[in-house]
Amino acid sequence: MTFTASQLLALLPLLLTSTTLVVLMLAIAWRRHHELAFAVTVVGLNLALISIPFLLESLPQAVTPLLHVDRYAMFYSALVLVGALATCTFARSWLKTLPDNHEEFYLLLLIATAGGLVLACSRHLASLFIGIEMLTLPMFGLVGYARAERHSLEAGIKYMVLSAASTGFLLFGMALLYAQAGSLGFADIGKTLATSPAHQPLLLGGIGLMLVGFGFKLSLAPFHLWTPDVYEGAPAPVATFLATVSKVAVFCVLLRFYLAVPATAEPAVHWLLAAMAVVSIVLGNLLALLQGNIKRMLGYSSISHFGYLLTVVVASRLGQIPEEAAGVYLLMYLLTSLGSFGVVSMMSSPYQGKDADSLHHYRGLFWKRPYLTAVLTVMLLSLAGIPLTLGFIGKFYLIGVSVEAQLWWLAGAIVLGSALGLFYYLRVMITLFLREPGMVRRDAEPGWHLSSGGVVVWLSALAVVLFGIMPQPVITLVRSMLSLQF
Repeated sequence: MTFTASQLLALLPLLLTSTTLVVLMLAIAWRRHHELAFAVTVVGLNLALISIPFLLESLPQAVTPLLHVDRYAMFYSALVLVGALATCTFARSWLKTLPDNHEEFYLLLLIATAGGLVLACSRHLASLFIGIEMLTLPMFGLVGYARAERHSLEAGIKYMVLSAASTGFLLFGMALLYAQAGSLGFADIGKTLATSPAHQPLLLGGIGLMLVGFGFKLSLAPFHLWTPDVYEGAPAPVATFLATVSKVAVFCVLLRFYLAVPATAEPAVHWLLAAMAVVSIVLGNLLALLQGNIKRMLGYSSISHFGYLLTVVVASRLGQIPEEAAGVYLLMYLLTSLGSFGVVSMMSSPYQGKDADSLHHYRGLFWKRPYLTAVLTVMLLSLAGIPLTLGFIGKFYLIGVSVEAQLWWLAGAIVLGSALGLFYYLRVMITLFLREPGMVRRDAEPGWHLSSGGVVVWLSALAVVLFGIMPQPVITLVRSMLSLQF
């Protein structure tokens, strides 16, 4: 197997991330130093991110049958790298006083990021599986990184066991698809199945089992049961990574697979996805109403948000083009999740045992940290889809796609879910301004706004507001980047 210079250049973000991983391993072997490990990780991820604009003119590039690097892959690679960089900066403050080794955190983070980059470029079931495992396996260690905390260790074990089960479903589904199509490439599977009866049991069984695996990774109902417990038990920076990078990378490859394989247009598959979308929207929002823990609430909220996103996939089989709507919404979800989980990370840093995740920890926060309160308020308003935030633009896209596809009940589910979401987001916002003397509360570290994590939180809030008022730059960027090629 030979690689041309243009193929290696197309893989530059992945190669730079992998090189950073190796350099960090050597640095740890030479000398343990938290700031050095942080610096190496940040420099490597920044180089990978900066390289992306310089590669766009030479794309698309097929790099072996496993990977296809196009603008679509580069867009989602950029989202993965931004999420990884934000997680890294939040972790720096959180790790300061952790009574354990710090450097391995960045090592596991880089491995998971490399897995996300593989998924963004994947067009083959083998690379899909490799990418998902590279993304998932390091998360077992990251979720349980605060191993002295019972909640963190319990979350790590739960995530490991349930993830292993979902991987079994995914592999079995791939085996059935291979038995029917005789190939593992997305395009080859699509061509083979386009000429064969789509109602064959092997085909529908394979797609159904793969949807179970994808449903677990994306926290879609009814495969969502791990989400609130793992979000609550995981350290706040790790919960940030789980909510953003992990899900963005998996949704990226799901959309590519769904559009490449025409058999997914079967009515049975179509209605299964539609049912998963509606149940995720309704169930996620209803369960979020009952939560007194902000991390669990955001976990249930993420279930509903990926239910919203699934409506784009459902509508795509009725003549709609989903890439633009999905890209805008995922960009919004990334920025708002980084901001909201970033506030939780700032409140929980440095490590003080259990994270500041109960709502009473945030009671009256406005009177102590008004700027941090402003950031969290903006993020919650965006997640609720309030005008003048990027969240409104994202939900407007989703409703527009559903209406154009004449899926009125699906559009109604989005509106109903948004109304339910507004209720519990407002409850958190009201809590921030309530004042009760003598109540024990957590507080952010002095000078949080000058820390690296504080800068990320500020930039996320600024982007959410700015692009909510003037969304055209985001829309133009997404339109120019998201053109799927198989």
